Amino acid sequence: MQELDERKRKILNAIIRNYLDTGEPVGSRTISKYSDLNLSSATIRNEMSDLEELGYILQPHTSAGRIPSDKGYRFYVDNLMQEKSQEVSQMKEFMIEHTERMERVLKQMAKLLANNTNYTAMITAPSYHHNKVKFLQLSQMDEEQLLAVIVLEGNLVKNKMIRTREALDSEKLLKLNILLNTSLNGLSVEEINLGTIAKLKEQAGIHSDIVGDVLDALAEAIQEDEELEVYTSGTTNILKYPELRDSEKASELLNAFEEKQQLLSLVNDTLSGGGETGIQVYIGEESPIRNMRDCSVVTATYQLGEGMQGTIGIIGPKRMDYENVVDNLKTLKRNLDKIFKKQT
Repeated sequence: MQELDERKRKILNAIIRNYLDTGEPVGSRTISKYSDLNLSSATIRNEMSDLEELGYILQPHTSAGRIPSDKGYRFYVDNLMQEKSQEVSQMKEFMIEHTERMERVLKQMAKLLANNTNYTAMITAPSYHHNKVKFLQLSQMDEEQLLAVIVLEGNLVKNKMIRTREALDSEKLLKLNILLNTSLNGLSVEEINLGTIAKLKEQAGIHSDIVGDVLDALAEAIQEDEELEVYTSGTTNILKYPELRDSEKASELLNAFEEKQQLLSLVNDTLSGGGETGIQVYIGEESPIRNMRDCSVVTATYQLGEGMQGTIGIIGPKRMDYENVVDNLKTLKRNLDKIFKKQT
């Protein structure tokens, strides 16, 4: 970008910022109102002509103002990212030093991401997918109850109480524990099929009912962990863009954020795709959420290890600054990967 002097840089930056705010072509009179420029409209028009010739801006219609080209957006993003990279580093240090709970980290991340992009941000807590059984332990609590301690991938521990018709002595409990662990360790809930269950119950003999209750408790433990926790921020940022300000569209979008179960399809789609980068871009009709088909959605997957994954997403107008959003998501995704791995 050596071809741009300081004045051209300021004018280009002003054009891009105005267009991002309004979605309307930007004229020289608008630029002249920037207090730090102190340039006449004639001088600005000459500079805008040079910027158009260099390919940084376009004139969509005769007598209209200018809008940024892809080259202009790239100039803006490259300069912005230099500034943002320092903010991200500070954000990372802040989260590691001052937040102990994952929920606080994620809420702060969503808020900062929304502020940085001026769009709506969403982030899910990491959840397990295709959980595998790591360990099972049955212990007698009293004559009518067993405590089932279920350890899943990622060392997630779930405790479930199981009612029994009779108290089990230590030898019977030991045999049941050996049977359950030998048969189930390393299996996901999807892999525990009817054949596995039938064989387990046959081997358990008169205690087959207990095995059935343990399997029910296992399925319930995994289901509980798969409930979606979604944190959003900047939902009203959507209303800043004229094309999304229509009352019906705005209402549908805000409902999608409030009824967070609608975001499940977006999260599931992201976790199943994205390739090596973990980045997915949905434009308009490509969105799995009907209420967001007037928008663009960019998502990323972050990893906590041992099957734990979460989703970060940015929702904005179709004219969103894609380069900036993707670069921010990549940086934040890497930081989340590092932060959560360091904390576990």
